[in-house]
Amino acid sequence: MLTKDELPECPVATTVQLIGNKWKLLILRNLIYKDKQRFTDFLKTVPAISKRVLTDNLRSLENNGLIEREIFAEVPPRVEYSLSPLGKTLKPVLDAMWRWGTDYKNNL
Repeated sequence: MLTKDELPECPVATTVQLIGNKWKLLILRNLIYKDKQRFTDFLKTVPAISKRVLTDNLRSLENNGLIEREIFAEVPPRVEYSLSPLGKTLKPVLDAMWRWGTDYKNNL
């Protein structure tokens, strides 16, 4: 997890650093609107993401406390990702982005 000293002074820049690439936003979108997801679920619903990029972004979101990973002791192992309590606080942000994007597309 990043320390306060590693984060930008500007709150907007902090948010962008934590969630500001298209892959992280789409991963968060899935978890906000579809609850728990498995790795293969993301590959099916996040267009054009590679396995490596998905892995890197999931790790980053987990390391920053926004998502949680649950490993089930099964053969083969099953892993599910979900929002952490902190990650759930991003719902109003993504809801606003959803509304804005919808309005933009409707007004073209």
